[in-house]
Amino acid sequence: METSKTFLGEAGHDRREFDTLVQRCHRQAYNIAYRMAGNHADAEDLTQEAFLRAYRFFDRYNRQMPFENWLYRIISNVFIDELRKRPRFRAHSLDQPLSNGGSDGEVRLEVPDLTGDPESLMLQAELDEPLQRALNALPADFRQAVVLADVEGLSYEEIAEAMNCSLGTVRSRLHRGRKMLRNRLRATMDRW
Repeated sequence: METSKTFLGEAGHDRREFDTLVQRCHRQAYNIAYRMAGNHADAEDLTQEAFLRAYRFFDRYNRQMPFENWLYRIISNVFIDELRKRPRFRAHSLDQPLSNGGSDGEVRLEVPDLTGDPESLMLQAELDEPLQRALNALPADFRQAVVLADVEGLSYEEIAEAMNCSLGTVRSRLHRGRKMLRNRLRATMDRW
């Protein structure tokens, strides 16, 4: 009976510690998730899944290391896992009719008009749209490195730990990611 009280006491202590850490870094975690995912809904899902995994494996968290770095690694892994789960899709022309699986008649492809959505309008007004579009166009590994370095200000060592790769790989991804980002932003600005 004594053992179970001790166990429950430690579990309660871990829960309070975890809750404190989550409150401290929730906004930052969401911002990283948003920059990686590129939209509000996916960022919320990514953040939630990352916190669930962090809670599930909180007993493995090394208290000697910053919690944020450990959490960034989890966010990165969840993001990569989600990318792997997504089916590869084929683009269809909006002008070309789709087959109806043998039925007579054509199937029309309807594209929703999101321009009137107040939430989308508010997010677009608040966030730097050209930058986010350019970030979204980067391959996932490069986007992740650029976000962790330039948005969150992590050191190369912290990024290597979060992305589970070597310092050389971090430097390479940052160099190439920044170059691609710069080129995309220049192309956007040239169009204006």
